[in-house]
Amino acid sequence: MLKYEILINPKWLRKLDNDIWNDELVPAVLKMGEDRISIKLAYRGNVIRDKKKKSYRIVFQKPYKVNGAHEIHLNAEFSDVSLSRNKLSLDFFDRIGVISPHSKHVMLYINGYNKGIYLEIESFDQYLLEKRKMPDGAIIYATNNRANFSLLTKKKEIKKRLDQGYTLKYGKKDTMVELQNFIAMINALSNDDFEKEIPKVLDVEKYLRWVAGAVCVQNYDGFIHNYALYKNDETGLYEISPWDYDGTWGRNLHGRKLDHDYVPLTGYNTLSARLFHFSHYRHLYNEILSNILENDFTLDVQKPLINDLFENLKPYISLDPYLDYTAETLEQEKKVYFNFIKNRNAYLKEELTSFIKVKSI
Repeated sequence: MLKYEILINPKWLRKLDNDIWNDELVPAVLKMGEDRISIKLAYRGNVIRDKKKKSYRIVFQKPYKVNGAHEIHLNAEFSDVSLSRNKLSLDFFDRIGVISPHSKHVMLYINGYNKGIYLEIESFDQYLLEKRKMPDGAIIYATNNRANFSLLTKKKEIKKRLDQGYTLKYGKKDTMVELQNFIAMINALSNDDFEKEIPKVLDVEKYLRWVAGAVCVQNYDGFIHNYALYKNDETGLYEISPWDYDGTWGRNLHGRKLDHDYVPLTGYNTLSARLFHFSHYRHLYNEILSNILENDFTLDVQKPLINDLFENLKPYISLDPYLDYTAETLEQEKKVYFNFIKNRNAYLKEELTSFIKVKSI
């Protein structure tokens, strides 16, 4: 496992600790092997900021890019005893053909003090597009649960703005106006007009593939939050990418177990509901999800991936000062993963038998 060390003036560290909700970046140096990189950093995340083990946003300054990236995230994964749900989810999306950030575990030190095991995650930004040799395009983060493709909030209150819940990461002056128009279209068009217009603004196949991924790993928040929209400049179509998937594979974001049937086959948001009104989109989703359930979301496929990842983590568990458990806990946690995959797979296959027969949703 790679070792990263952050060297930071204690006064800047105090500044971070005095206001954990402040997103202002402070200067530091990051040592990666023999390289010393000037960076700026801040705490990141929502729930995690109140925990004793924080997560970090790191922006490279000199050099401006490292391994093709200008920004990375170091996630504490504090509420996930396996430290792996985020990584396994992002890898799973990558496997099934959804744009997904890459990730790896590292050991983090700050001013010589061991801060334990962290998950380094790529930032979904223009530099990721560049690294993947993908077309340029606007990127918008869904930063809270108002990003549900609806005119109403989760509490059924009318939104003050159609782009509530979204934050522009990268784009042009009219990017958010285009997003507002997209959301208005989803909600205002008749069924006939929606069916004609939606393929002109959304890559429907890729969107349904993303829904299938979120449904399989059962990210309860994933349909109205924890994703990024990317508007491909070459096609003019919106695509979608997952983000923040620690509450998956049988547990929620607080680490509590979830029943395997907690999230329905279709997930839930306004865009999906409109698409599933149409028989041909239900058939396409059935084809996508059925294929994933046969070839990707299975014990035969996922078990060796989980075993390998856990074996690589085990030697470092005792070195993390924030973990109050041993490597044996990972062995126990495998049962949660394996039972979830087996039961979730069976549940989704059973649900598909009736889903395809439904005339309207």
